[in-house]
Amino acid sequence: MKLIALARLIRVRPTLPEITGPLQFRCFQPDFVPRDPKARPKRYKYPQSYDPYGPRPSPSDKIINLAEQIAALPPEERKQIGPTLADRLRHPKLQPISVEGIDLGQQGGGAAGTKVEEKKAEKTAFDVKLEKFDAAAKIKVIKEVRAFTSLGLKEAKELVEKSPVLVKQGVTKDEANDIIEKIKAAGGVAVME
Repeated sequence: MKLIALARLIRVRPTLPEITGPLQFRCFQPDFVPRDPKARPKRYKYPQSYDPYGPRPSPSDKIINLAEQIAALPPEERKQIGPTLADRLRHPKLQPISVEGIDLGQQGGGAAGTKVEEKKAEKTAFDVKLEKFDAAAKIKVIKEVRAFTSLGLKEAKELVEKSPVLVKQGVTKDEANDIIEKIKAAGGVAVME
């Protein structure tokens, strides 16, 4: 029994090449041909423009004449070609994409600017900003801020000490008025934005 345990301890562990097999370098592969160190790299000729679909056949005379006729049309009639072809070929009509609530920035044009002005007039989400507070009522204001923000004592204290600061964002008008009243009762001054 002791002899078997001793033989297991002395047994030679397999080395890494025995475990992984022959090394996986390219130069050890049977089909490897070494590169000539004096050889220059091959220079390939690349095409001027790359077309992933390959060479295309030239258009027929009928298509060329049609393209020339379309190019000769005035701009008003050229605008009518697309919808007319879509109807004629029975393509499905494209549905307009709604851009309400999306800020298009300067690209939106004049119509988007009027929509943004209407949105500002119909504001539904408000922010409550703590402007200032009495030094004597600081603890009461911190307690009120903790009540409606679910912050810890340390975070609420740091928030109140940074005033003027936004205390609550994206609340309805009624909630904002309630928060302002509570802060006012505690000894602070808050405004709705």
